[in-house]
Amino acid sequence: MNSLHLKEAVRICEEGGVIAYPTEAVFGLGCLPLNEHSVQRILKLKQRSVDKGLILVAASIEQLNTFVDFSKVKDMQAIRDSWPGPVTWLIPAKQSTPYWLTGGHKTLAVRVSSCPTVQSLCEKLGPIVSTSANPKLATPAKSSVQVDSYFKTGLDYVIPAHITNTYKPTEIRDAQTGDIFRLS
Repeated sequence: MNSLHLKEAVRICEEGGVIAYPTEAVFGLGCLPLNEHSVQRILKLKQRSVDKGLILVAASIEQLNTFVDFSKVKDMQAIRDSWPGPVTWLIPAKQSTPYWLTGGHKTLAVRVSSCPTVQSLCEKLGPIVSTSANPKLATPAKSSVQVDSYFKTGLDYVIPAHITNTYKPTEIRDAQTGDIFRLS
């Protein structure tokens, strides 16, 4: 990723903005997770209920310690073996983790991404919200042009890119039971 795009995306997130960025499989919408106003903007853009909860992506496991309690996970090795990579895990959330992230669930969906763009963003910002860049019932965006067509002026910055792989959105697994909720 061009360093000017990274710098601009980081600046906008730090100022409370909402960005779109490429991930392993599709474009994501993101912001800083503790900025409730920014998270609410994303939910409104996606026409998504806060009750569903959101995913956080990070550059390392350590970055997620603020939000989830890894001590309650039975098989940390399975998580370590899947990260960085395209597997999202539902981990017990800390009591301090805001409702607008968990949707009121006892877990939070988290992933350490292998995508270079996500890694770069999270190295500068810490964990960020990651939800597919599409309105309700629409196909997730695979290019910055498609993101623009979906959201017009609703975003503060879109990192220009085009995802050419055919990966589907990441697999989601429960860290306590091993159950798979969504296959990639």
